[in-house]
Amino acid sequence: MRLLTLFSFFAITFADNIIRIPLKKTEHNPINFISSGDIIIHDYLNSQYYGSIDIGSPKQTFNVIFDTGSSNLWIPSNNCNDCNNKNKYQSSKSSTYSKNDSTFNIEYGSGPVSGFFSEDTVYIGDIAINNQLFAEITDVKGLGKSYSLGKFDGILGMGFDSISINSVPTPFHNLLIQSKVKDSVFTFYLGDNNDGELTIGHIDKSKYTGEINYIKLSQETYWRIKLDNVIVEDETFNNTIDAIVDTGTSLITGPSDEIQKIATKLGARKILSEYIIKCSNNLPSIDFILNGKTYSLEPKDYLIENNNQCILGFMGLDIPSPNGPLWILGDVFIRKYYTIFDYVGQKVGFAKKA
Repeated sequence: MRLLTLFSFFAITFADNIIRIPLKKTEHNPINFISSGDIIIHDYLNSQYYGSIDIGSPKQTFNVIFDTGSSNLWIPSNNCNDCNNKNKYQSSKSSTYSKNDSTFNIEYGSGPVSGFFSEDTVYIGDIAINNQLFAEITDVKGLGKSYSLGKFDGILGMGFDSISINSVPTPFHNLLIQSKVKDSVFTFYLGDNNDGELTIGHIDKSKYTGEINYIKLSQETYWRIKLDNVIVEDETFNNTIDAIVDTGTSLITGPSDEIQKIATKLGARKILSEYIIKCSNNLPSIDFILNGKTYSLEPKDYLIENNNQCILGFMGLDIPSPNGPLWILGDVFIRKYYTIFDYVGQKVGFAKKA
């Protein structure tokens, strides 16, 4: 089961095997080309970050969420009846398509998604990934409104093969296997009302200041690291061990009882699954201790303003054993820090954004 919920509700300059994907907050949907190879990736309501990839020959373009919390690439099939207003893959129009037809089923927090596997050339920026297996989706009803109202067509998983359906190598892993990138890293510089950037194969030193604090992975599945503590005004709220760093989750999630205690301390009230709170800069910081280093979120980082009130950027999510309990450090956290994912080194790094 894919652990994470797709909450509420993701140009590319290519040189020396480096892909840079700027991310920009905007209120409209169309892809805008800045210059040759540069693609703006839109931020929809500060909860979905999506960018474009191409599949097939000639190329068919799709908007995907670059998701470090899963490990498969899927896009809507031309046979998907529930994928209205989405870009659909048409295998009959691609000269590089190869039939596979193995069954694909994945379970999200909101429900199942299913289809079948196909093989074709996948392009991330100008880099061609040859013979990439991906899923053509025929049933997306399990995602409900988060998909039908969302701005993305599919998901490009950037986790590890160990959690991939049918152990299919991820697109990034295939980039390494096919020697298409210089280094085994990709980084996220998420903008907050400004352009951001996803860089593949390179660490952009202009995007951060000071040192990068690396944390070794607890296991090679998700980008899972040890979480020392979560602290609000000297009170500790973490009884778990690990956290997943996940670009595909909008908020920060944690065990429901711990999130409830934090919300109560801050004065938030729960309405359905969200915590509503008065917008204020006088609230305390929330500190995450990772590898002995403190990462602080201020009110402006963890409050999401909506119609003269604020939503707390935290949500309770109880992940059962053996995978849980876990925290998920989603976009609310990643927006604050330059974040490095090292595939071969099996570590995640954080640095202060420049």
